[in-house]
Amino acid sequence: MFVRITTDRTPRPNSLGDLGMTSGSNPIVSLNEFTYEKGAEIYGEKEPAEYVYQVKTGAIRSYKLLADGRRQIGAFHLLGDIFGLENGSAHRFTAEAVVKTTVRLIKRQSLEAVAESDAVVTRNLLSMTTSNLEHAENHMLLLGRKTSLERVAAFLVEMDGRLTATGIMALPMSRRDIADYLGLTLETVSRALSRLERAGVLDFTGRTQREIVLRDRQRLANFDLPA
Repeated sequence: MFVRITTDRTPRPNSLGDLGMTSGSNPIVSLNEFTYEKGAEIYGEKEPAEYVYQVKTGAIRSYKLLADGRRQIGAFHLLGDIFGLENGSAHRFTAEAVVKTTVRLIKRQSLEAVAESDAVVTRNLLSMTTSNLEHAENHMLLLGRKTSLERVAAFLVEMDGRLTATGIMALPMSRRDIADYLGLTLETVSRALSRLERAGVLDFTGRTQREIVLRDRQRLANFDLPA
């Protein structure tokens, strides 16, 4: 379910530049904005991939449900991230709002039509595809070769590089989300975070413990103690 934004009177974005995508021709395109409540589905696995999306506010998780009912989160899409760009005609993951989230969307057909005549847009799309592949490879390595403590540390390093903050990293996702992203149990994630706190690597602020102050980024990046 989505809710169209109607109270915002600011001009709607109408070019690929508004998506942060440079263009040699700077064509006028049709971009819409929708707001999704926390937990709302943006699109489902195997649904037609008719649109490409960008996070304007909030956060999105993309995931698959395994045969035994477990959830594996493949990626978190944060402010400015473009997602839903598929190689095939259908979505491979389900995308869901982590918190109340506003997204911009453009018809995939419109984007592909521009790319056919604009080499800059083509390079943009290739860069996005390459970045997505790199993230998938790194995530596979994280799940397959790293200990639970290394996984949590790697996640915090990733989020530190992606979230803008003034000394505090405000995580929009819950520990359950983090566990499903890292292939761990909720209890294991909590123990790893507590261990990093005791080691003086980080501190928590706020009641939800989603606001984290990193005390030693260098040590976090090189954390290799056994789980």
